[in-house]
This record gives sequence, structure tokens and C-alpha cells, in this order.
Amino acid sequence: MKIVKAKELKKKPDFNNLVFGHTFTDHMLIMDFENGAWGEPQIVPYQDFVCPPAMLCLHYGQAIFEGCKAYRNAKGEVSLFRTRDNLVRMNKSAERMCMAQFDVDVVFDALKALIDLDREWIPNLPGTSLYLRPTMIASESVVGLRVSSKYRFFVIMSPVGLYHKPVGGLVKIYAEEGLVRAAIGGTGEAKCAGNYGGAFYANAKVKGLGFDDVLWLDAKEHKYIEEVGSMNIMFVIDGTVVTPKLNGSILRGITRDSVLKVLAKHGYQTEERQISIDEVMEAARSGRLTEIFGCGTAAVISPVGTIGYKNEKIVVNNDKVGQISQFILDRVTGIQTLKYADEFNWVTKF
Repeated sequence: MKIVKAKELKKKPDFNNLVFGHTFTDHMLIMDFENGAWGEPQIVPYQDFVCPPAMLCLHYGQAIFEGCKAYRNAKGEVSLFRTRDNLVRMNKSAERMCMAQFDVDVVFDALKALIDLDREWIPNLPGTSLYLRPTMIASESVVGLRVSSKYRFFVIMSPVGLYHKPVGGLVKIYAEEGLVRAAIGGTGEAKCAGNYGGAFYANAKVKGLGFDDVLWLDAKEHKYIEEVGSMNIMFVIDGTVVTPKLNGSILRGITRDSVLKVLAKHGYQTEERQISIDEVMEAARSGRLTEIFGCGTAAVISPVGTIGYKNEKIVVNNDKVGQISQFILDRVTGIQTLKYADEFNWVTKF
């Protein structure tokens, strides 16, 4: 692996006032695919790419990405959380998008070297981390509706705080009844760029209504809950944590999987099943719905205080963080930062 160190290091931001995804570390990882094979990974100074106007990713959407994090606790210990699982999932996205798959071990080792080189960029304040963005784009320069023969894989890193910072209470979500994120048989389970670009219109719509994020419903009946724009979603109904079952159009969230495993380990009842927006709204009206929280790499655990649908808006648990939400936030972040023992073999320390 080739490493070229930056001649001048950038001034680090104030870790007390981080804006998500705005500041990037001194170095990045690059690896190119051409002639049917991946070249060796290279760590180079963070820099712009030369981008031909005919690059295929710009015209036909062959672009995928992942999100994972590195943590540093008060003792200075650095840890990664389920990063190998992120890389495995990225290969599955690559398969769905007809892109080149990579050797997970090679990329994981290169990623650890990148983090080690920029480890001083990892904040250690509560709620902060170093966000890693592995990305792959079709890099062949040609206009023609076909699969690319060249790809660029790269990783950039950014020190971050909380993703959701709602003003005046917890996160507010609104169920979109007309527009859809993905359909079964489509690319909803892949983490491809087009899934997110296609969601911006609905996101702008719900923000105009005073909400923070979209709660997506299924594409066929516009009835069953799928996920939120930036995270998977969970509801506490009659003491049971209920989340939509994976069906091919919902992102197979790694934090989602972690939450379900931790809850089961500690004796909480969970269900993965179809759940309709009507069931959720009725449970909210009757008081049987006591908590809502989202979960994802960027969002971590984001308690939801308000849910809206059609002309109705309901505040849940007096817009306060619930007992289960607080428990799972503490346990998941505690495992990530080595506060609690890693019972699931999820953490890589170095």
C-alpha cells in the first residue's frame, strides 16, 4: 500500500462545535479498478478529483456509498464499530448496481491505516466521532447506456457531532402518502446515491410543514411503514419494540441489527413485522405508543417526539426521551466507545 503524507496539515476544528460533514481530515484513501482488477490502495492528501464531463457516474447513476465511524474515548482508545459489516454491505450494493466488488480484508486494512494516520482528528467528546464515507463511482469516460469498465473507490473522513439537531424538542417525522422512496424489486436495499437524490423533494415538502424528516410508506399500497429518510425506525407499542421487517426495499441497517440484538440480549421484546401507519397513529392516539426512535450510523439513536400523517400531528411521550430509547442509546454508544464489554465481537480496537 502506497502512503503519501500531506506536506501541510490543516487546522483542526473546534470539537465542541462540529457541523456534520463540513470538515475533512488531512488524508483520504483511493483505489482504482480497471482492466478487470483493482489496483493497490493509496493513502494520499485530501484533494479534489479531475472529473471528465463524460464520466459514467454523472450520467447513469452508478454510485454507491457507506457510512461508518471511528471513536476515541476519554482514555484515548480508538475503536471501529462493525466496519467490516459496512464493507460487506457495500459489496452487496455493488452487486446490485453491476459494479466491481472488492476484497474486504484489503480495504479494511487500508482503512485502519488511514484512520491511524489521521487519528488526532477523532474527537473524544460525548456524542462525537470520526465519520467515514467509503464511496465508489463509475469512472469510465464515455456516454453510452452501459455498465462502466472502470471504478474509483475512495474514503474521506470528517469529525462529526450529532446528525439530528432539532430545534424545540425531539425529532419530528411526517409520513409521506404520495411520493415513494423505493419499491420491492428496486434498489431500496442498496445504498446507492439515487435513493437519496430521489428523496429530496419529499424531504423539502415535510420540512415546509415543520417536520425534520420523511417517514416513508410502501410503494404499492402507501400503507406500510418502511424507514425514515436518514435512518431505520422503531416504535414501542404496549412495551414491545416493533420495527418494519426487511422486504427488499428497506435498507438493511447495521445499527438496526445492533439495536435488535442488544435489546434481545437484555430481555426486551422485539418484533420485525409489517406495521401500517394507521396502526401507529391509532396506538399514538390511545397512548399505547409510548416511544419512537430512529437508528443509523449517522443518526445513532434519535428519539422521535412528534409524528404526523395527513392532517394529524401527535406528540409522543410528551416530547421526552423514553426509557427504552435512553437505554439503547447508552448501550450502543457504550459498546462503540468501549464503556461496555463487546459481547457481540463488533468492535475493532487499535
